[in-house]
Amino acid sequence: MNVSPNTLWQRCLQIIRDNTTEQTYKTWFMPLAFESYNPSTKAVVLRVPSQYYYEYLEEHFVGLLGKVLNKVFGNGVKLLYKVATVSKQGTDVCMKSDNTPDTIKTQRQTKGNMPPTILDVAGQQLDPQLNPHQTFDNFIEGVSNRLSRTIGINISKNPNTTQFNPMFVFGPSGCGKTHLINAVGVKTKQLFPEKRVLYISARLFQVQYTNAVRQNTVNDFIAFYQTIDLLIVDDIQEWMTAKATQDTFFHIFDHLFRNGKRIILACDRPPVDLKGMNERLVTRFCCGLIAELQKPDRQLCVDILNDRIARDGLNIPEDVITYIAGTANGSVRDLEGVINSLLAYSVVDNCKIDMRLAERVIKRAVKIDDKPLTIDDILECVCKHYHVDTEAVNSKSRKRELVIPRQVSMYLAQKHIKMPAARIGKLVGGRDHSTVLHSCSQVEARLKTDKAFSEEIHSIETSFKLKA
Repeated sequence: MNVSPNTLWQRCLQIIRDNTTEQTYKTWFMPLAFESYNPSTKAVVLRVPSQYYYEYLEEHFVGLLGKVLNKVFGNGVKLLYKVATVSKQGTDVCMKSDNTPDTIKTQRQTKGNMPPTILDVAGQQLDPQLNPHQTFDNFIEGVSNRLSRTIGINISKNPNTTQFNPMFVFGPSGCGKTHLINAVGVKTKQLFPEKRVLYISARLFQVQYTNAVRQNTVNDFIAFYQTIDLLIVDDIQEWMTAKATQDTFFHIFDHLFRNGKRIILACDRPPVDLKGMNERLVTRFCCGLIAELQKPDRQLCVDILNDRIARDGLNIPEDVITYIAGTANGSVRDLEGVINSLLAYSVVDNCKIDMRLAERVIKRAVKIDDKPLTIDDILECVCKHYHVDTEAVNSKSRKRELVIPRQVSMYLAQKHIKMPAARIGKLVGGRDHSTVLHSCSQVEARLKTDKAFSEEIHSIETSFKLKA
């Protein structure tokens, strides 16, 4: 008797459930939807709710999925994902991953290494080493990047012109340089598939060159790079003390430039500040377009967060978005890290994303010279002073030994964080703003007549200031 593919998938789920924790099963496997099975190609298609789920499954559970699918559906099963995301037109867009369970590990191990054979001839297929997720569609435009983004799109559409060649992009870490230069490569490859496009980090280029010297294949190394139509090199400040690498790159650069090939370079400083870089290289860096990327302002950070939230189907309150944008140091990487952490915490702890969670994540995920004081900091110091538990203070209990720490926490939060009373009440046991106002007035009145209490408050303030 033939068994339906859907029944087979249910068997797969049961095996997975038996071999994982209940929390893991509910979080990562229950949301999977069986789409189809093609017996002729042995392709199993699973629908996942977001791009994040797809990436997490490939990173952590693809081995388990592969073994179970091969056991239930038979050897040689090919795993396909359909990731539903929301497009700008509001319709579902499906993206597929045709990695088989047996090959994903190998692909991940080779990801980011040098091209498969560095001595390839010009006619052979070349892996561009681009990140397909870093495109112009999700490179959000703002005042700090408008010029660079516009020029990058123009280069992608007209790779055969010599205008703005080379394009030298510079700016501080986290401003989006790597995303921009990747986007140029991805767009160029989409519009002109025949073009030989290659993205490489300066460090990897240097490693390849060193290996070529050891193997006595420098001429072949240079010949390979001279076949590239669009060469993208990231973090070239790495070469400032590497004289031999600079000399070799000069010959590659000169050949590509004279033959009308495109060169895009990214750096953390402008060419004039590349101390130790060969002067003839610096002059060539300056002969095209020098485009500065600044750290995104608060509005651009908000726009970037909203775009990411829409793509991942997240639900984050507006005040939380504003708070993250204002505390993430104007770094796109920090923004991404905070969103990833918020999502992970909310999934694992099965909690909603709110201001308290955001404050907790920011404190751990973002490196800030002067970290903002949070209600959790104040509560921790107040509870330590009064020898009570935070959970007890946040409870509905009206015991005096809990009421006083609760009122003091609200008073200090309003004094030092300048947060609306409604939000303070929400974070301290889910109380309303009138309770906060009453608590603050009670503490203020007592401070005027009770010297010992005033000294207590000063001691608590000193403790959380030192902690921060």
